[in-house]
Amino acid sequence: MPNSTQTSSIKNTLFQFYPHNLLWLALSVLAIVLDQWTKWIASSHLKYAEPVPVLPFLNWTLLHNHGAAFSFLSDAGGWQRYLFTGLAGLVSIIFIVWLLRMPKKLIILPLAIALILGGAIGNLIDRVSLGYVVDFIHVYYQNNHFPAFNLADSSITLGTILLLIDTFFLEKHRSQNTGKSHD
Repeated sequence: MPNSTQTSSIKNTLFQFYPHNLLWLALSVLAIVLDQWTKWIASSHLKYAEPVPVLPFLNWTLLHNHGAAFSFLSDAGGWQRYLFTGLAGLVSIIFIVWLLRMPKKLIILPLAIALILGGAIGNLIDRVSLGYVVDFIHVYYQNNHFPAFNLADSSITLGTILLLIDTFFLEKHRSQNTGKSHD
């Protein structure tokens, strides 16, 4: 059973955060603001489901996604809105706590978490306020069309790529360096 000193140490470690990590939260807020701003522009200036050509492989096309990524479960009857809202809210809270406790020397991992957090909250705002997510970026090649997406989805995707890079390449390097310093 832990004594009072150990209990105090556990509490201090659990609730400890570093002020420099507020910059990572600011990046999340920037991702949210840019996402919501571009969705507002798309909703204000585009007609639903009418493509506006931008490049030979890119259209602006306003669509409403009632499901998850790439409209997964969009025709599931409405329960998925509550599931995805709850999951996004829970993951966001976990990511905020994780981000605030990140050591100062790390760059890629908190960048990844900040981008995923910003994207998740950007889409969460849509889901809660509108009941769907606004998508408007439509990429295609000849007759092959990628599902429409938005800046929040792009932020989540980039953050996930960075998280995988950190997990598979940088974490191993950090572990090796930590092991060497204890030898």
